[in-house]
Amino acid sequence: MRTLDIVRCGWLALWLSFAGSLWAQANLEINTPAIAALQSSMQKRHAELAPLFASGAIGLTRDGYVALRDANAVPLAQRQQANGLIAAENQDHASLYKEIARANGKPEWENDIRATFAQRWIDKAAAGWYYQNSAGAWARK
Repeated sequence: MRTLDIVRCGWLALWLSFAGSLWAQANLEINTPAIAALQSSMQKRHAELAPLFASGAIGLTRDGYVALRDANAVPLAQRQQANGLIAAENQDHASLYKEIARANGKPEWENDIRATFAQRWIDKAAAGWYYQNSAGAWARK
């Protein structure tokens, strides 16, 4: 083989390797004991969060988390509890994104997984729930 052909083959192999990594998709449905535990924790908390979503007090952020949207929609005596629920939910979300990336063997995919889940949460939100649109403004579904 001529030197130029060897260089071309090397560049082609490098490009195919790079393109393959771009086209590879994470298994978002992957299941590990850690993922199952996080999903269970989130499911148990959902009954307490649902009324806050329904009232518009909290909403889904564009970056895959939950935020207090309207503190006035939560009675003062219940705000500390609401903030605790939000913090616990966000901790589980962060852990879930990290664990899914790790389980796929691609920890560097964590941000992409977070972005994908952010859109999934919004798509699956009930009518009337608030979410942040791509500009960061709150919108009602």
